[in-house]
Amino acid sequence: MAHRLPLRLLTWDVKDTLLRLRHPVGVEYATKAQAHGLQVEAAALGQAFRQAYRAQSHSFPNYGLSHGLTSRQWWLDVVLQTFQQAGVRDAQAVAPIADQLYKDFSSPHAWQVLEGAEATLRGCRKRGLRLAVVSNFDRRLEDILVGVGLREHFDFVLTSEAAGWPKPDPRIFHAALRLAQAEPAVTAHIGDSYRCDYKGARAVGMHSFLVAGPEPLDPAVKDSVPQEHILPSLSHLLPALDRLEGSPLGL
Repeated sequence: MAHRLPLRLLTWDVKDTLLRLRHPVGVEYATKAQAHGLQVEAAALGQAFRQAYRAQSHSFPNYGLSHGLTSRQWWLDVVLQTFQQAGVRDAQAVAPIADQLYKDFSSPHAWQVLEGAEATLRGCRKRGLRLAVVSNFDRRLEDILVGVGLREHFDFVLTSEAAGWPKPDPRIFHAALRLAQAEPAVTAHIGDSYRCDYKGARAVGMHSFLVAGPEPLDPAVKDSVPQEHILPSLSHLLPALDRLEGSPLGL
């Protein structure tokens, strides 16, 4: 009976797969605003941020690179829009807050490594697997990974800013495969987004695993993903790889 080719490369999403923010965005924004003499509710800022981020991503996708923006300017605009929607109309007062927030989120101190991430990455490398990052992040990611002690695990870090295309665009996955000189059939991608990570990778012929996290999966997503491809936590990855490589082709 034919069996699958052994995996050689794992590509990884980062935010909410390996790292997460230490504090909610609204709390961070409110804390920095208070330090600059502005009192704004964290809950209002959190809700405004989600709206501003969605609008900015729609109008200027992938950090507005094709519109001549830099990722830094893109984020500063998101902060300005967030405070505006939360009722702070004075852009001049918000500008130093936006600048400070950009610097703070560049720091490894704003991030925490998710439980099981370090041990899982080490376990994968111990098996001889090559590891790389494919993330819809900006240029700050490399330094953040260095700061939290995870960069050493990866052959390379490919961000959507560097690639020019965000997940689930197949071109960012193809770019990663070219960098790794690997075929899709021997590569698996791990991430927490059904659309960007799971479906995006599978669309180019890669294997994929969906990190479910503590929140229940959307029923439609759960019905669309085989149970063996769902990781309740990162500690489930190595057993899932064993099952994948031991299964017959076509299953």
